[in-house]
Amino acid sequence: MLKFNFYLYWFFLMLSFFFFFFFFSLLFLMENYSLFLEWELYMMNSFGVFYVLFFDWISLMFVSVVFFISSMVILYSSDYMGINTYSSNRFLFLVVLFIISMLLMIMSPNLLSILLGWDGLGMVSYCLVIYYNSMKSYLSGMITCLTNRLGDIGLLISICWLMSYGSWHFMFYLDFYSCHIFYMLIISSFTKSAQIPFSSWLPAAMAAPTPVSSLVHSSTLVTAGVYLLIRFFNQLNFNNIYFLFMSVLTMLMSSFCSNYEFDLKKIIALSTLSQLGLMMSSLFLGMVNLSFYHLLTHAVFKSLLFLCAGVMIYYMNNNQDIRFMGIVSVHLPFTTSCFNISSLALCGFPFLSGFYSKDLIVELMNMNFLNFFIYFMFYFCLGLTACYSIRLFYYSLMFKSKHISLCLFFEKFTFMNFSIFFLSLFSVFFGCTMMWLMSLDLTFLVIPFYLKLSSLLFVGMGLWFGLELSLMKSYKFNFYFYMFTNMWFMYSYFYYLFTWFYYFSFNYNLNLNWGEFYGSMGLSYYLLKFSNWLQFYMLGNMKLFLLSFMIWFIIFL
Repeated sequence: MLKFNFYLYWFFLMLSFFFFFFFFSLLFLMENYSLFLEWELYMMNSFGVFYVLFFDWISLMFVSVVFFISSMVILYSSDYMGINTYSSNRFLFLVVLFIISMLLMIMSPNLLSILLGWDGLGMVSYCLVIYYNSMKSYLSGMITCLTNRLGDIGLLISICWLMSYGSWHFMFYLDFYSCHIFYMLIISSFTKSAQIPFSSWLPAAMAAPTPVSSLVHSSTLVTAGVYLLIRFFNQLNFNNIYFLFMSVLTMLMSSFCSNYEFDLKKIIALSTLSQLGLMMSSLFLGMVNLSFYHLLTHAVFKSLLFLCAGVMIYYMNNNQDIRFMGIVSVHLPFTTSCFNISSLALCGFPFLSGFYSKDLIVELMNMNFLNFFIYFMFYFCLGLTACYSIRLFYYSLMFKSKHISLCLFFEKFTFMNFSIFFLSLFSVFFGCTMMWLMSLDLTFLVIPFYLKLSSLLFVGMGLWFGLELSLMKSYKFNFYFYMFTNMWFMYSYFYYLFTWFYYFSFNYNLNLNWGEFYGSMGLSYYLLKFSNWLQFYMLGNMKLFLLSFMIWFIIFL
């Protein structure tokens, strides 16, 4: 008797949810309609606790994309992780909890329920990063969890501040907020979306299984910060130039690091970081619809990039070094083709999904009154994106590695290839389809001809430079530039900070049994002591009561 495949059950369930929410998102978009549902949970004087769901075309469209990518990832995981084992079932339910936490964050305009989904994302992501039981996975999960908890501080301060308004519905009081609340929310969004100086946790999260990386880096965890700022966009009208600088520097740092990295999953993670910097910078420039549009298109081709990388790592005997990938294109032609489609969409190759959003963002940036630094960094990072994309293209197709020449493997059509095929179709057609649906093709641009061609020129220069960089054999040149793989030493800063705090706490006896004393053992000790005292006091009162009763009885007798 065949055992029931829970992966296929959840795949069909989430795919049906995708069609349902996508249909209603188009309906809400055409009718300019929104739906607000509210349940009263608790009311005390002038302060109420409500659970709220808010549906408009932005939330419904994002939910539909999350369900589509989740369905493809779950179908992919049925072959990648195996089925009907305790470990695979635990993995499946953790992924489902992760998706539910993201939905709680997307659908609610209430800061308290946003915090519920926000912390759910952080805790479940920690469980998924440490899924493989090793010291490296544990350290990566701890850095991920603690860095995300730093951002929760800003959200908690905002919740406490909003208690003075009598409600946590931030949409009702947008005109009354002081800018300090939004500074707190921007800090929370920067930690969740891994902007400088909180960027070190994103490559560390690559210790998770590849399907989790595909889900985390495309449409769930790292995009939560961008989505929160999109919801608060109406109040981002103060001086944004400082946050714009931080986003552009994040884009520059991650693009440089990915050009000198050889770990396949880390290259893709750093490319995610550069695209998050592009979304944040376009948001601080006032292009909220384009930021959301790039978020959707990036989610599709980035999940495809991770899933193709997972197949390659699977057939390369868990080897993630791109210098050993040359033979893969011969034995895995379908996967390599889809991998290069997604990498070309990432660099903004014309008429793929990434081209429409990137080209429109850069052209609208030309019409803003910006200084030369921002202007040049946008184009320079655009070229660097093309540079690391062509580097992946070179190592996967043209670079011939001989280390696995005796290995025999061939491509089979499995559930992994099925999900990769559908994501490849979306990577080609989703960008232009969403542009027509959101009417972004009606944007009126007035720029000179040389500025119109400048984005294509920088992409072409990046492609040429990436090919030259891959062919360069100079040891001295590579030695001085490989320092960029350390993310400007941010990972080292966090590592030494945690190490210093550990030894500091050990020297001052803060780590010697204080958790046992103030934790469960100390609590049970003091509860037992208090119970004994209360019992003694009650027995003493009973004796006094009986004695007074006897005296009263003797007197009146």
